[in-house]
Amino acid sequence: MENHYIYRGTQKLRCGFTTGSCAAAAAKAAAMLLLSGEAPAHVRLMTPAGIPLLLPVRSAQMELDQAVCAIKKDSGDDPDVTNGILIYAAVCKCDFGMEITGGEGIGTVTKAGLDQPVGASAINSVPRRMISDAVAEIAAEYDYTGGFRIVISAPEGTEIAKKTFNPRMGITGGISIIGTKGIVEPMSNSALIETIRTEAKMRKAAGHENLLLTLGNFSEDYLAKKLPDLAERSVICSNFIGDAIDIGISLGFRRILIVGHLGKLVKLGSGIMNAHSAVADGRMETLIACGVLGGVQPDILRQLADCATTDAALEILYAHDAAGQTLDILAKRIDFYLHSRVRERAEIGALIFSNQHAVMLKTSDADAILQAISEE
Repeated sequence: MENHYIYRGTQKLRCGFTTGSCAAAAAKAAAMLLLSGEAPAHVRLMTPAGIPLLLPVRSAQMELDQAVCAIKKDSGDDPDVTNGILIYAAVCKCDFGMEITGGEGIGTVTKAGLDQPVGASAINSVPRRMISDAVAEIAAEYDYTGGFRIVISAPEGTEIAKKTFNPRMGITGGISIIGTKGIVEPMSNSALIETIRTEAKMRKAAGHENLLLTLGNFSEDYLAKKLPDLAERSVICSNFIGDAIDIGISLGFRRILIVGHLGKLVKLGSGIMNAHSAVADGRMETLIACGVLGGVQPDILRQLADCATTDAALEILYAHDAAGQTLDILAKRIDFYLHSRVRERAEIGALIFSNQHAVMLKTSDADAILQAISEE
């Protein structure tokens, strides 16, 4: 593979290729071995992104009536848990058609709303098409008019899947064969956002009309302690609050509730919908602005500018009996920006907490949405 690079800020990062590309290349190599009797050293594959790959073939062999080849996953500079594993394809002839299924280490879909139906192997539609096209290309090259039975496997997949979102998303027993472009772009936000979309689609397919969003471990732990009946209902949106809201609207959820720590959700008070510090901070600036609007003395607010965390800022505000009016303004500003995002296409609210100070802020519709989620 000729290296392909992208830039993230000032960093030049090497792209890799997806498990879907591995599966398609392995199947193509195995089809060549099956029909020609010769194992290829490399296989060429055109990805959906239009970037060609030339991938070395590993472990090519004939086993009775089937050919088996493997491709080693290369995630480039992306921190992907599947990097370096071998993806195998076993290909044999059948009378007609193209049957693609998963073998060892490939997960099985157990919940509706995913790319594949319940009971199917977790090999997504784009990789399936890539596999079919690659094998059909070889069939045409060797004038073969019959069908193929293709089994994709990843011997390390069962263990690796425990480090992924698969168990949470209803994919059991192994990894997923995924990828819409065939190329892994390092530190790509799009892959994370698609994970949010997939999990939200599962909730919708299960009949839920209300979407509960959390931001990560702090939020999940809070739900487990305070609202344990709802802990299994949440969709983790990480820092991508705005994108998660948009996904909820596009999928037709009637209500959206966001539960998160003050350190992240305070940014919503300035309309910041991506809470990652690399995108924007604004935590202290937002609290200071809310304090000004709440009538807090300037000499108190000036102290907030030197605080590293929202909990440290709350220490100062509580010490001067200035937290109440500041947080009240903050809740109203968060409410305003959330409603501006949804534009009356859904009801929306937020629960904002700080364990250290037993803070619980609620926007105007939060209680009603929480009740609807609890009754669903």
